[in-house]
Amino acid sequence: MSEKDLVDQEEIHSKVLRAGRRTYFFDVRSTKAGDYYLTITESKKFTHDDGSYHYKKHKIYLYKEDFEAFRENVEEMMDFIIDEKGTEVISERHQKDFKKEDTPSENGEAKSAGSFTDLSFDDI
Repeated sequence: MSEKDLVDQEEIHSKVLRAGRRTYFFDVRSTKAGDYYLTITESKKFTHDDGSYHYKKHKIYLYKEDFEAFRENVEEMMDFIIDEKGTEVISERHQKDFKKEDTPSENGEAKSAGSFTDLSFDDI
């Protein structure tokens, strides 16, 4: 049996979650004994200055005997975060602050959002 056949035989069920530059792969695979386990792979895209890119991947193998404890810990951590910080994504709130459009001042010069210096074309 070829290596590709072994990989195809192992993959039982898959789901993909795309989240910005990250992609999460949830794959049910089969052991040699025929039992199932879960792999969770995080793939993150990195772009170089020249436009080329590469991916970094991190993988977790999760076996059935650990499912319940894993689920309890993940749920506890997610509940803690939501209880402490709510459901609003703070980075999105901050991104909105930086995306404000420039607004003209009384004398027609542009006021910049954020901490940039105000300039008019007369200054150049």
